[in-house]
Amino acid sequence: MTIPVNHQPPPGPGTAPLGTALLTDQYELTMLQASLRSGAADRRAVFEVFARHLPHGRRYGVVAGTGRLLDAIERFRFGPADLEFLGGAGIVDEPTLAFLESYRFSGNIWGYSEGDCYFPGSPILVVEGTFAEAVLLETMSLSILNHDCAIASAASRMVNAAGGRPLIEMGSRRTHERAAVASARAAYIAGFTSTSNLRARYEFGIPSAGTSAHAFTLIHDSERHAFASQLESLGKGTTLLVDTYDVARAVRTAVEVSGGELGAIRIDSGDLPVLARQVRDLLDELGATKTRITLTGDLDEYSIAALAAVPVNGYGVGTSLVTGSGAPTAALVYKLVARASASEEGVMEPVAKRSVGKPGRGGRKWAVRHRDQQGTALSERVSLSPPEPGPLDRELLVPLVKDGEMVGRAGAEEARAQHRAALAELPPYALQLSRGYPAIPTVFDPNGDEV
Repeated sequence: MTIPVNHQPPPGPGTAPLGTALLTDQYELTMLQASLRSGAADRRAVFEVFARHLPHGRRYGVVAGTGRLLDAIERFRFGPADLEFLGGAGIVDEPTLAFLESYRFSGNIWGYSEGDCYFPGSPILVVEGTFAEAVLLETMSLSILNHDCAIASAASRMVNAAGGRPLIEMGSRRTHERAAVASARAAYIAGFTSTSNLRARYEFGIPSAGTSAHAFTLIHDSERHAFASQLESLGKGTTLLVDTYDVARAVRTAVEVSGGELGAIRIDSGDLPVLARQVRDLLDELGATKTRITLTGDLDEYSIAALAAVPVNGYGVGTSLVTGSGAPTAALVYKLVARASASEEGVMEPVAKRSVGKPGRGGRKWAVRHRDQQGTALSERVSLSPPEPGPLDRELLVPLVKDGEMVGRAGAEEARAQHRAALAELPPYALQLSRGYPAIPTVFDPNGDEV
């Protein structure tokens, strides 16, 4: 059966309209109004999205949310209700409302492929257009990319820690309802096998999974009755939750009721390493050698790594995943780096802030990943001119939007494959969970200095 994918879900009761233009901060519109008055609104400009640093101790970040961002840019329109609100609230003046009424992004955007890895200073998104049309995309771009990159970066660490055992994303109850959908997509890109969230399956085709919670056992008069009902409804391949009362007794009941052909059991509490070993021994003793064990319950990458030697078959992760495992934002920024020269037609001149603690690096950037003969990444090389990549280099920026048209939208499956390939080229220590420096240095070519 083909899973339907709907990039523009129909609004229902209480949902936001399809337009995304009001998913922004007020100062984007007040800057627009002032630049329309000054004449700067039509000046060509280049903005870039990058991270000055990775979350403390992390070795790499993961680009995620690009597909969602392109969908959002495509729907970035100020409809009659939006304009009535902005005018009625006195947020912008009439000339600005007239500009917004016909707003369509008509510029160009390049970015790292969704699923690729990034490092400090990596220009993961480059937006070129007039100042007016490009500045309006700042808040929405950062909102989507900061969230999705943070979730995907945490998810990738969890997948590596799991060592090939499947992971289910199940954090919907621990975050905002729309963030849950985005989290499921980001986790899948980073290697999770499925999600509990049905909206993520509907919108993005992410495989979904789920069976029962403790409430299902508690509503029945006995655990045996609950297990028998679930098996009758979902078949012997289902997963039975065995820690509502006594785990050992529940396992014996599950095996007996299923005739020894139970697909899996889930343990959600207690001393998971000890219980998992005891349950595995008990299942084997009862002849249920093919019954799998799934562990859930406040897992993160560190607890998953600690379970490597325990005889289990998979994990479910919720809270830690949807909160970025301690890093709920990727700390990305959206900065103006170049503007059209006032004196030389067609020339873009670098611009950058010079404030203490947050210095910028002006100029439109290009990036390549320099690799050795074995294909292992050695450095991230960022330059102010189009690169001349060597035979071992990989260019990182790909076209996403050309003259306002979406040209680089990739699905979750393509992004998932991109992530596997990007991880494969990183040096082995990039996958370590211990605190350390970025896996490869970012080198700014003109001066050869590391970011």
